[in-house]
Parts: sequence; C-alpha cells; structure tokens
Amino acid sequence: MLTTAPSALGPLGRSRNPRVFLDLAGPAVRGLLLKKGKRDRTAQMPAHHQAHFDWDYERNRPELAKLYDAAKRDQWDGATALPWSTEVDPFDESRELMPEHTLPLAELPSYRSLPRRRQAEQRADLTSWLLSQFLHGEQGALFAACQVTEAVQWMDGKLYGSTQVVDEGRHVEVFHRYLAEKLGKVYPINDNLYTIIDALMTDGRWDLKFLGMQIMIEGLALGAFGTMRQSTREPLLKELLQYVITDEARHVTFGVVALRDYYAALPEHERRDREDWAYEISVLLRNRFLAHEFYEEHYAHCMSRREWNAAVLRSEFMGRFRNTLFRRLIPNLKRIHLLSDRIRPHYGALGLLVYEHDKPASELRPIDLLECDPAEAEAKLLRV
Repeated sequence: MLTTAPSALGPLGRSRNPRVFLDLAGPAVRGLLLKKGKRDRTAQMPAHHQAHFDWDYERNRPELAKLYDAAKRDQWDGATALPWSTEVDPFDESRELMPEHTLPLAELPSYRSLPRRRQAEQRADLTSWLLSQFLHGEQGALFAACQVTEAVQWMDGKLYGSTQVVDEGRHVEVFHRYLAEKLGKVYPINDNLYTIIDALMTDGRWDLKFLGMQIMIEGLALGAFGTMRQSTREPLLKELLQYVITDEARHVTFGVVALRDYYAALPEHERRDREDWAYEISVLLRNRFLAHEFYEEHYAHCMSRREWNAAVLRSEFMGRFRNTLFRRLIPNLKRIHLLSDRIRPHYGALGLLVYEHDKPASELRPIDLLECDPAEAEAKLLRV
C-alpha cells in the first residue's frame, strides 16, 4: 500500500492508490523532477492509444450531433474576428490588463516597496505568465483533441471532435499572437501543467483523455478565462476571451456527454481508479497557478519558494481562482459519477465540496459563462 509520495514528485500520491501513482509517476518524473518543459524547446511524448475506425458511419448520438451542428455554425476566424489594431499599453491605468487587487502581489511587502512603474511591470509580467500557461494548455488541448477524435467510438463524437481540433488550433493562434505582438513575452510551461499534458498524451485509455482534457483542463480553463475576462479592462483581451469561452463551453459539454453513461456502467474498481486519478490531477491543476516561473524571475532572491507558495495559497487571488475554477469542475465530476462518498473527504480537505451543488458547466447559461455584458453573450449553450 502506498503511504507517501517521494518528496521530489511534489503532491503526487495523495490518493494513496498505487495503480494511479504508477500511471502518473512517469509524467511526474519528466515534468516535476527532470523539468523537461523548461529544458528543451520541443518535447517528444509517445502516444499509446488505439485509433477506432467505424465503417458503418452510424449516427446514433443525438446530443453529440447537436454539439456538432452548433460548432459548425459558430466557427470564427482569429485573424479577422478580433480588432488586432487595438493598442495594448500595460502602463495605461484606464485599460489595466489585470487590476492590482485581482493578483496576489499586493499582499507581498517586497512588491509594495517597489516604485509604481516597477509594480506595473510586474503586473504585466504576471498577466503574461497566466496567458502563457493558457497558451501551453491550448496546445495540449489541440493534441488531445486529435487523439480523442481518433479514439472515440461514436461517429457523432468523431465529427464533433474534428471541430474541436479546429477550435484549439485557433486558440493557440490567438493567445500566441496576443502574447507576441501585444505583451512581447512568453513564459515557459509550468511543471505541473507539463506533467498533466504528459499524462494525457502517453496514457492509452481513451476515456482518461476525455476526463483529463474535456472535464478537467477545459473545465478549469473555462473558469480561469471567465475570471480574467471579468477583471481585465483591456478591450482586445476581453473580446478574445469572450470568443474562446464560448468554444470551451462546448468542449466541456462534449466530455460530460461522452463520459456520463460510460462511467455509470464501468466496473467499480475501474471507476475507483478514475476517481483517484481525477483527484491527483485536481491537485496538479491547483498547483499550476502558483506561478513558480514568475517567482523565479522576480522573488526568488528575497523569499523562499515555500514562503511564496504560502503567500499565494492564502491570497484573495487564489481564493477567487479556486472558487471560479472548481465551482464548475466539482459538479461535473459528480455528474459523471466520480464524486463518491469514498473520494469526497479528499476534496473536502481541499475545501472544494462547497461547489458540488453548483450548476455543471454544461448547464450554465451564456451569461453565467461570460459573467458580464449580457447583451453581448451568444446563447450558444441554450441552442445546444
């Protein structure tokens, strides 16, 4: 029986499930210990899934067919839909990228002692770090969507999956263009995020690709994008995030529809492993927002990483992110039968069970997703 995880692998092993530990040990070694996301400009991750062909082309999943129709109808061009001529000035207080009170920096004495210009530079850098992690996550989502489209066993799922591949490619395009042209800075991938993407790419089970990407990464991204869109006063970023959010809502719905009945019929011991796997990924997802790459650049000289982690975890910033991120994830885990009484204490220890009765992301109205400007919200989910 696994009792503790090696300290070098950080939080891995909290579920005390030896099978799940072994599944995630390789990605954790490569991501958290060897830091492969930072050592090389490229990464090779072996894929071990089966491609499923259907020579009958039977269309028998009406919910997925509706998602496919909605995705075809709502495509947009990242090059022409957004006003790229908009000037972005990180020092323009009337168009703040992220206001000071929405970030953890204001609670740090070292930050408060800086001149106002240096404070603005750090806020811009932390915004660049957040958007860089979104960019890296979208590249992972692009590759995962390709694998899911190959592996899913329903033709309606394959057809919808083809639209998600296009969506994710477009998201990579717009996030990279914003970072390169408007902010001029891209941070390397966070070790926790690299570990998660490695785990998804290298696991051969099709349902874990759905669970990890569609339910967890996309679900948390949906919350993160909504939080940033609500906070920023920079008009180009606000509009970019609105477009991306409406795509992501479909992606989460895809995961719920695909896994709901499948996990209900799964043998108990296999469903237990999925529960523990989802919990381990939840901890990694929370830790990806500790912004260690930003810390190494700006604060490693004056405080330890332990002190930095404690400051971020207790900050209003992390509380707000935790609320927005997990209030959509936890209800969806419950909806796909991965929130049993056995696993509940683990989420309770993280303070996340308070969200279990909230609406799942796939049931939210567009105004819930965008959280502002109801006149601008498109009723995409209502039409699905």
